Amino acid sequence: MKLYNNLSAKENTLIIDKSQDYRITLSFYKYVFIGNPLIFRNYLYVKLNNLGVLGRIFVANEGINAQLSCPEKNLSLLESEIEKITFLNGIRLNFAIEHHNKSFLKLKIKIKNKIIADGITDKLFNPSLTGKHLNAIDFNKITSNKDTLIVDMRNHYESEIGKFKGAITPNVDTFRQSLPLVEKKLSKLKKSKNFVMYCTGGIRCEKASAYLKFKGFSNVYQLKGGIIEYTRQVRKLGIENKFIGKNFVFDDRRSEEISTDIISKCHQCGGHCDTHTNCLNEACHLLFIQCDKCAEKFTGCCSHKCAEISSMPVTKQKLLRRGMHNSNKIFKKARSKHLLKNKYD
Repeated sequence: MKLYNNLSAKENTLIIDKSQDYRITLSFYKYVFIGNPLIFRNYLYVKLNNLGVLGRIFVANEGINAQLSCPEKNLSLLESEIEKITFLNGIRLNFAIEHHNKSFLKLKIKIKNKIIADGITDKLFNPSLTGKHLNAIDFNKITSNKDTLIVDMRNHYESEIGKFKGAITPNVDTFRQSLPLVEKKLSKLKKSKNFVMYCTGGIRCEKASAYLKFKGFSNVYQLKGGIIEYTRQVRKLGIENKFIGKNFVFDDRRSEEISTDIISKCHQCGGHCDTHTNCLNEACHLLFIQCDKCAEKFTGCCSHKCAEISSMPVTKQKLLRRGMHNSNKIFKKARSKHLLKNKYD
């Protein structure tokens, strides 16, 4: 059996459409020592592939980070397989706020140096020594305290479309950039304030809370299960929702609506909009916010130049891309100089 995906996204799309199975989007993570990531990776692939699970999983010596799409009919079997893994027994599964059959179109399980790149090199750092976990009720209570600072540990393009009221939102492209920046910004307050960290599902704020404690911060907390679990609890309990806007997600859904507030603007015209898209020019593929009017005007591209290239025959586009390396701007989410974003901040 091949231990990697041998079907294209297009082929898997056809299979999903034909099956008509309703699929559940979920995620989980755990910081735990894994002695042989390769053996564990291959074991996981066999088990998940047999259940028709798609998604993206990172495995490293420090643990596992999984984002999955599972046929609803096989969900109990998936939970059973996870429970059989000793160090994952009893793990909390984060179920998406909004499900989509095509949130993932391939099963990719990759071995990484770390399950979340952090830039930390100090061998004395222990990611398991985290801040205190907060549920939605406790989060709402402590964040009402004037001595509490809420810190968003996500990237700028995530917090741009949704965040907790009053949160500090670092202007960063990656998690590894945010840790030293947050430490420096808040260091003078490390003994006098409460620091509440949050992210999408908990994996980044957990490591961030451990990092701040490692750096001598006293009162450090983290939102258990991140925005996803917070939203589930808020809706179940009928309590105040302090999150405004959308929750950015790293799959084909792009986002989940947490509140009806639109807090961001189109990067091309400045109109109210919170819809992310990728430039249709395959040589660009820039992630940015684009309203319907601009999508029509620029034919789904970030500039007239990209629109011109995107309209060319595919063979000609491939010739233009030949020998080119992907520009770093692809990953500089919405920081392209020709976009108008900064004029409307």
